[in-house]
Amino acid sequence: MHNYAQNKHSLATINKSVFIALHFVPLLAFFTHVTAFDWLVCVSLYALRMFFVTAGYHRYFSHRTFKTSRWFQAALAFLSQTSGQKGVLWWAAHHRVHHRYSDTPLDPHSRKVHGFWESHVGWIMGKSHEDTDMGLVKDLARYPELVWLNRHHWIPPVLLAIGVTIVGQIANGGTLSTLSQGWSTLLIGFFLSTVLLYHATFAINSVMHWIGRPRYSTGDESKNSFVLAILSLGEGWHNNHHYYQSSTRQGFFWWEIDITYYVVRLLGALGLVWDIREVPHHTQYDPSKLISPAR
Repeated sequence: MHNYAQNKHSLATINKSVFIALHFVPLLAFFTHVTAFDWLVCVSLYALRMFFVTAGYHRYFSHRTFKTSRWFQAALAFLSQTSGQKGVLWWAAHHRVHHRYSDTPLDPHSRKVHGFWESHVGWIMGKSHEDTDMGLVKDLARYPELVWLNRHHWIPPVLLAIGVTIVGQIANGGTLSTLSQGWSTLLIGFFLSTVLLYHATFAINSVMHWIGRPRYSTGDESKNSFVLAILSLGEGWHNNHHYYQSSTRQGFFWWEIDITYYVVRLLGALGLVWDIREVPHHTQYDPSKLISPAR
């Protein structure tokens, strides 16, 4: 038991050190020749992986707001984990705790209770949040491929980093005999986009319970923000989501841009997903819950 606690503490320390170090890695790009292609990869990987964070980690694995096949479920898990935000079971379990105890002492990332820093990134580095509570994700833990990916969550981002380096080497005019032309793509395309993705995702936990405007009475401090909705492909309609968590669509009204929802709808048209949940009209316009008018 003592050895287990000691190993857990050591693992938490390593993960914390790696997480902090990742923020400084992109600075090494100053010692390389950064190209326009590297920046294109950075923007593309940010947008692409943000979609899989929002559609995969969040709307599918955490809330099961649509259905899909087993093979596409595994693909969603793998692609979500290329974000470097740990395993799908870990992510879903912690997010379900957040909703169950939103803005109470049991909420691992409540700005109201723990402060901004702790709600943004501090909780991620705490050793008490290293484990995956399988009891909270029994619906997902019955799939061995998801359990395997959750245990080896580092594999997808590492494979992506290798692929980005090779592609950058070729696109920047190098040959595969060396990787000298691919380092800048790795540093800017992969590492910088990963760091930006981290903080855009974490801002939904911290900033969206601080800045913005609530539309519905939810019993917590969740708010909506157009700016963060754009940066996070729709997650900025956070108060909407806390009000009705079962909907795939988080921008409840036509003027609330929700790019993730639009892409999920496209996947539905292609037959890759189905049973995409909407917010019921009577729930959307419930006068007893509306704080501000739907405009």
